[in-house]
Amino acid sequence: MKQMTFLDLCSGIGGFRLGLETAGHKCIGYCEYDKFARASYEAMYDTEGEWKAHDVTKLKPEDVPYADIWCFGFPCQDISVAGKQRGLVGKRSGIYYNIIDLLKGKEESAKPSYLLVENVKNLLSINAGFDFASVLSEMDEAGYDCRWQVLNSKNFGVPQNRERVFIIANLRSRGRREILPLTGENAAALNQLIGGMQGYRVYGTDGISATLVGNAGGVGAKTGLYFIDQSNHDPKITDTARCLTARYTAGMTNHTAMNSAVLEVHPVLTPERMEKRQNGRRMKEDGEPMFTLTSQDRHGVYVCEKVDSVKVKKCYKGRI
Repeated sequence: MKQMTFLDLCSGIGGFRLGLETAGHKCIGYCEYDKFARASYEAMYDTEGEWKAHDVTKLKPEDVPYADIWCFGFPCQDISVAGKQRGLVGKRSGIYYNIIDLLKGKEESAKPSYLLVENVKNLLSINAGFDFASVLSEMDEAGYDCRWQVLNSKNFGVPQNRERVFIIANLRSRGRREILPLTGENAAALNQLIGGMQGYRVYGTDGISATLVGNAGGVGAKTGLYFIDQSNHDPKITDTARCLTARYTAGMTNHTAMNSAVLEVHPVLTPERMEKRQNGRRMKEDGEPMFTLTSQDRHGVYVCEKVDSVKVKKCYKGRI
């Protein structure tokens, strides 16, 4: 396989770089606006002597060196269903046009042979699909033909359900090798290596991450379903229900081990921001994949007490 050079634009902490270097290609430079992402990038990769820039919107075509590939995951804040849906007219996601303008300003011989682009799946449908049509039209004007595909990380050995649209564009005058579509193996099924109560179980690295569920005691993990010994003087959470008695689930008693209530714990996204727009439901049910961890969301749990099989006597919410 021929080694190709690439530029990592809107690089973040280097996801594209990791993949392309693993495939045997060479990075010659990167551009990233966020100073913390740049610090992480430079800590993880040897960037000494490479071209680098901080703000892609300030670059001119002649500022950018030649590379066989330009890869970029342009900002998704204005495209994501979790945002305000401004689309490509938004200030952040509109950076796409800045990158395309750099391409249009270059001579044919100075343009990269390939573009590798990534964004959220909603790019295909935002503004009734007109924004994606604009993406393709702009690439066409810059001299590129495109293929695209929605890929899910869970099908490629990553224990996470994460759909993204990938676009691979080739310059018409060269670089016509077909790359998409790709297929992967569905790794959704969890492989339990060691059984037992939740908190003691061990799973293999393949499959979607185990989520918080409501059907087992959690021991040290403190997730799942718990029984509460409803004693006035010595209440405590137990792993198993108390024996049935004539006064079972009748409330608080003076006698230890006479009564039990039930606590259910459910994972919830940003419990303190009930009006926040987001992708899908706020609360996860038993057996569902966990929410994607992000740097800004506050993942938490709702803890609800059941008595006489009727919800809800008490509810609590908290962060994790």
